[in-house]
Amino acid sequence: MHETGVPWDDPSGDHLREWMGVDTDVFYDRERVALVPMGFCYPGKKKGGDAPPRPECAPLWHQPLIDAMPSLQHIVLTGQYAQAYYLGARRKKTLTDTVRAFDEYMPRYLVLPHPSWRSRIWMKKNPWFEKTVLPKLRRACTVLNAT
Repeated sequence: MHETGVPWDDPSGDHLREWMGVDTDVFYDRERVALVPMGFCYPGKKKGGDAPPRPECAPLWHQPLIDAMPSLQHIVLTGQYAQAYYLGARRKKTLTDTVRAFDEYMPRYLVLPHPSWRSRIWMKKNPWFEKTVLPKLRRACTVLNAT
């Protein structure tokens, strides 16, 4: 994203689109998918990865954006920051436990680990994700491919 100005235009985006079962045309069609980051600017690096999103962005911008999308069906929560913000006390003790409880948050929220390279390691330790969560995620996203 930082080089191209296009969100999810990297291997993480490829991974997310694969998980969702959508191609790039669908994913970047603003009539079907809204890409709303937790922060609206790059927070920089911290301890070998990206720093957390700036805390003032989501409270300031998310609700007005959601209100502007009356046909919104699902909100995909990728990673711990999105899950913490939207699920609050409903999230589980760990990201793994929160993702394992995927059904508890549906249909409004679809909870996923962040699709970075680290998720490949996480998926090897949690094979249930591919067997149980991804089919449900893809079924929820089938409406995107229908139009």
